[in-house]
Amino acid sequence: MILQALAFYGFAGLCLAAAFGVIAARNPVRSVLFLILSFVSAAGLFILLGAEFLGLILIVVYVGAVAVLFLFVVMMLDVDLAEMRSGMLNYLPIGAGIGVLLLAELFLVFAVSGDFGAPVPGGLAHPAPSVAEVSNTVALGRILYTEYVHFFQIAGLVLLVAMVAAIVLTLGGSGRDGGGVSRKGIPVGEQLARDVSSSMEVRDVEPRRGA
Repeated sequence: MILQALAFYGFAGLCLAAAFGVIAARNPVRSVLFLILSFVSAAGLFILLGAEFLGLILIVVYVGAVAVLFLFVVMMLDVDLAEMRSGMLNYLPIGAGIGVLLLAELFLVFAVSGDFGAPVPGGLAHPAPSVAEVSNTVALGRILYTEYVHFFQIAGLVLLVAMVAAIVLTLGGSGRDGGGVSRKGIPVGEQLARDVSSSMEVRDVEPRRGA
């Protein structure tokens, strides 16, 4: 129990410190690295709580794919940090107000759930099964695809719309002539009609004899 408590406080402290480093780091690349560290710490907390599936998914999906993608994008973009910080003070009151609102919502959720006061009236509609009966993967699947299936589908649609919007804003564009020309200036129909003969050319690079 002492080792588990030490591991919990260690992962929790590391997660909080890494989360603070995400917003405090001056370099965007370091911010992404701090984000990866916070994901790993949160995965350790999930494993300590017995949710091994969530911990591994957090490492495989978010650390191995999403955070690495963020890192590649930040490294390839030419981010002007001076320009980004120029108007930061103008939006500081709005950001502080949103932060206070989120903090109040968190305290409200904890108060309603019974951690800071009375328990939830009526209890849970469908109590969670015992750990000895099913694994955490089965329990998570039952809850996610039964009680919260509509929220799960809505989240998928939101991500799909965001992905399509990012593609349209990046490569679609109406162009100057309004003819569906990408930002690189090549018509979409011409891109789709390309064949091997128009895109590749075979050359003989071996030196000729007697040359």
